[in-house]
Amino acid sequence: MILDRFKLTDKVAIVTGAGKGIGKGIALAFAEAGADVVCAARTMADIEATSAEIEKLGRRALPVQCDVMKTPDLDNLVAKTMETFGKIDILVNNTGGTYPCSAMDTTEEFFEEALRFNVTTAFLLSQKVAREMVKTSEMGSIVNISSRSSDMVQTSFVAYGAAKAAMNMMTRNMAPEFAPKIRVNAISVGGVATDSLKVVLQNEAAREEFNRGTPMNRPGDVEDIAAAALYLSSPAACWVTGKVFQIDGGVTAPAIWVPTAPI
Repeated sequence: MILDRFKLTDKVAIVTGAGKGIGKGIALAFAEAGADVVCAARTMADIEATSAEIEKLGRRALPVQCDVMKTPDLDNLVAKTMETFGKIDILVNNTGGTYPCSAMDTTEEFFEEALRFNVTTAFLLSQKVAREMVKTSEMGSIVNISSRSSDMVQTSFVAYGAAKAAMNMMTRNMAPEFAPKIRVNAISVGGVATDSLKVVLQNEAAREEFNRGTPMNRPGDVEDIAAAALYLSSPAACWVTGKVFQIDGGVTAPAIWVPTAPI
């Protein structure tokens, strides 16, 4: 049956930023599809809670405290996964983000940190995981969580937009080098109802402006993104690599603008 191609039975997945929001939604979706999940994030209590929910679904979970900005933490994440499960089939690079900052207020340190947090860490972890995927699994999948900020003109997101644009190109460039053993794709995410969008959704005027600017007339929810991640990680997408999927409610321009002072 075609639905069997969407199953992840007995696969092992690493999901970064799995303590809340999109990462948690992806981790739970993978577990529902039959995978065991390594939940990585800085806050142990969050990933322990996600892991407990995964175990209630009948799958194994491993919470690993990990600050992706620290390369030794990335090494430890891969090592702990191999020690516990003996293989890696799927990696979701979900950690990222920055707060809005106008171009003229963006410091050298802020810009460079945004690049490292949003793309360099994903590159390094993908390198480390790819080696183990090739050793232990016939096929592997890497899914990078990008943003529509990567390709839409948007005020106050010069550092974030540049970093996510780099992630998109990293995805495309890695894909032919890793093929056919490992597929590499990205999801370019629009405005999703997580903590990062609370400032908009909790303000009635801002929420209405956001909805008007989104053809689907609502923010996304974490399962909208999790469904795409499940597809890209499953055998259903076995002929898909090097692609950036836009999951964004149909927007072609920012649903809401962050005001900046004139230069």
